[in-house]
Amino acid sequence: MYHIESAGLTDVGKKRKGNEDTLLVNDELGLYIVADGMGGHQAGEVASKLVVESIRDYMKRFQNGTDVEELEDLDDALSKEANRILAGIQLSNRVVHEIAKSQENYQGMGSTVSVLYFNDQTLIAANVGDSPIYLIHKGKIELLSVPHTVLAEHSAIDPEGAKQLGNEYKHMLTRAMGTEQTVKANICEIPIFRDDVLVISSDGLSDLVTPEEVLEVVTGNETPKACESLVDLANFRGGTDNITVIVTKVKKAAAGDGKMKELLSRVTESFSTIGSRRKSEE
Repeated sequence: MYHIESAGLTDVGKKRKGNEDTLLVNDELGLYIVADGMGGHQAGEVASKLVVESIRDYMKRFQNGTDVEELEDLDDALSKEANRILAGIQLSNRVVHEIAKSQENYQGMGSTVSVLYFNDQTLIAANVGDSPIYLIHKGKIELLSVPHTVLAEHSAIDPEGAKQLGNEYKHMLTRAMGTEQTVKANICEIPIFRDDVLVISSDGLSDLVTPEEVLEVVTGNETPKACESLVDLANFRGGTDNITVIVTKVKKAAAGDGKMKELLSRVTESFSTIGSRRKSEE
């Protein structure tokens, strides 16, 4: 088993009047979420809160033993819990979409969402939008999430052509929570190991702090101090947007050899399936 040391922090930044980011740090559920809302008249704040609260409440019902509706079309390459995260995201998307349609002040609102869920010996990471999820493993940092922006998707197809796009395309989302009746999240499920670190943030942080700087800060500090230092650094560099960050550190992780081999086999198969699906989408 493992123990997760976690902390989260959100800050309005230096330029915005309100904070449209919402975060969840729930060690009991093993659930961690960052949502970055969008929309005028405080609609972005409403959207991000709806996203976080609806996913949290959906996952909490499983823990409480409540009979919960799950996805009809399950992905056999993923665990039961990973499918539940996808179902929670779908439910959350419908909630935001329906409220946006029914209330004039909230029309056009939406949100990103990035989710971490610790399940026995695996980590589930899912996202919609451009709020990044980083994994730090053995001193190296990598991006687990898939950015759903015009610039990122164009770069994947035509890197040279993407260099000609203006900076405004960097945050032009190609998908978001609540803007359409359905949404497709990217998801992966991987083994976790002792001393792994996971970081979720809004783009108010990732725009101003590089992954290498994130690696340096979280490696040298406990989780609360790491969050404070990252937010302070983004504010020092202008604080141009709301800034939100969650840092989780795996303090203990262990599994029997046979169980770990079976787990790695299943996760490898899962990655193969996910990789094939991403190529077909492109």
